[in-house]
Amino acid sequence: MTAQMAENFLQAAAAGLLVGAIYGLMCVGLALIFGVMRVINFAQGDIMMLGMYAAYFFFAAFGVRAVFGSMLGPYIAAVLAGPVLFCAGYVIHKLLVGRVSGTRAQVEGDGHFAQLILTLGISLIIQSAGLIAFGSILVSVRTPLSVSAWELGPLWGDLVSVFVNKARALAALISIGTIVVLALMIGRSRLGKSLRAAADNPEAATYMGIDVDQAHRIAFALGCGITAIAGGLLATNYPFNPFVGLDYVIIMYAGVVLGGLGSIIGPFWGGMTIGLVQQLSTLMLPTQLQNTAIFVVFLLIIFLMPQGFFGRSAERT
Repeated sequence: MTAQMAENFLQAAAAGLLVGAIYGLMCVGLALIFGVMRVINFAQGDIMMLGMYAAYFFFAAFGVRAVFGSMLGPYIAAVLAGPVLFCAGYVIHKLLVGRVSGTRAQVEGDGHFAQLILTLGISLIIQSAGLIAFGSILVSVRTPLSVSAWELGPLWGDLVSVFVNKARALAALISIGTIVVLALMIGRSRLGKSLRAAADNPEAATYMGIDVDQAHRIAFALGCGITAIAGGLLATNYPFNPFVGLDYVIIMYAGVVLGGLGSIIGPFWGGMTIGLVQQLSTLMLPTQLQNTAIFVVFLLIIFLMPQGFFGRSAERT
């Protein structure tokens, strides 16, 4: 009995870490937008949904499966969804979001109501357009890796083994790789320095010759592209339709708050925490109560650590 409980716990923990890596990536996309622009983007879940469909059509209709096969193709398609939604995010900011943010909202708090209404409107438009274009039937990006796993063990004599789903493991590795590339770009590149300067002090950045509005536009586009990659990776494990964004935008905001408002890498660990809690909760609770477990743990952590995991870093940024 003890061995069975240990195996169930390790299996749930392994699944939680793998799913949490993808959750962490989508949380980082939202955190990048909020950290640089201070804009709460209600449409982020629907951007992720578009990333799912972009990966689906790249794989099914645009030749990715024919070139890379059914195993590697879904992950190439997920990565390709990033640049597509980067361009879409750039256009959305230039035409809409940029009009109520950045240097056009000079006074602290000015424009925040307009930003909330605008992003909510964008969310509703994307959902409705998605329903018209894609229909309401659940679809997914199928890969043979979803039904195969690596066995780790036996870990305790011949009694305990942990099975790691190959599709989730590969998706988690791509998520971690994307986070590493983003961290290097933010920390070391000239573009990253301009984004950090625009986030720290927009007025001083302007005096230093940085185009703050352009920096905000790139940050918004990057946030959309990163979340789209996370959506494409999720599409290899879960079915989706045009309304799936609402289910995940709550996870995104919870992960960002757990990681620390203003932090970029912190929300990745917030998303990892949510993935762990979600999977471990299945050991004691029915699937319908997973979100309840997430928010109970969320409230406990915020009660003990009001600034989140990386609160001090968030305050510095």
